[in-house]
Amino acid sequence: MKDGRALVVGGGGVAGIAWATGVLAGLADGGVDVTDADFLLGTSAGSVVAAQIGSGAELPALLQRQVDPALQKEELKPRDGALAALFEFAEKLDAEVGDPVERLRRMGGMALAADTVSEAERRPVIEGRLPSHSWPERPLGVVAVHAVTGETRVFDRASGVGLVDAVAASCALPGVWPAATIGEDRYIDGGVRSFTNLDLAADHARTLVVAPMPDPVLEADAAAIAGRGGLVEVVVPDEASLAAFGIDPLSPASRTPAGTAGHAQGRAAARTIAALWNTP
Repeated sequence: MKDGRALVVGGGGVAGIAWATGVLAGLADGGVDVTDADFLLGTSAGSVVAAQIGSGAELPALLQRQVDPALQKEELKPRDGALAALFEFAEKLDAEVGDPVERLRRMGGMALAADTVSEAERRPVIEGRLPSHSWPERPLGVVAVHAVTGETRVFDRASGVGLVDAVAASCALPGVWPAATIGEDRYIDGGVRSFTNLDLAADHARTLVVAPMPDPVLEADAAAIAGRGGLVEVVVPDEASLAAFGIDPLSPASRTPAGTAGHAQGRAAARTIAALWNTP
């Protein structure tokens, strides 16, 4: 296990981006700046947050871009019922298909057949979320899933894939947004494998997980790391944050309340996270 610190940020729609940014800014305001992690891993919404941090952008400015309506970037609206249909499809797969890779392949098949906005319409949204369109010098991993094979892919600076392409792939929620084309391949949201994909950062001695959405495998992944001597802390939305998310985490209107609630939660959690992050 590496003697280093990892920051893992999970998926959760535009509300998740705002909330996770708020948590990180609140932690910093409470005296714990976790953006100096040795490794950043982002999935879906978390890939946006991780890329933003990796760019060197200051947390106060990033938070203002989420909570100040005058600074918020334009977001597209998915077709009505798309998110509910995705959850229904995922529940059916979980009940009927035992092989996890086969589940991912079928999820990819659904994504490729879905009627969504075009990739050309979606790309400017991803570009607008990122302060820099270049990979940072520091280690950053962005998780996506191959839409045909079900293979998990962690894009990084050495992958030969542009940062915007990687984040677009990681945020390609099946049936909601278009699968992302990279070369001759198509990719879907890394959150279909796991909302956090904590196991992909399992070789670090200390790990902070910021998880906007419940992840069925998160507890087991954290226990596995602990069993090898690693330390893991997980921040999930408290009651106030869940209320701030509202009923639709994809709604742009959720950004201001989710970011504000996340900031308050981060400040409140600072002492606990300091014990992890500042341990020699």
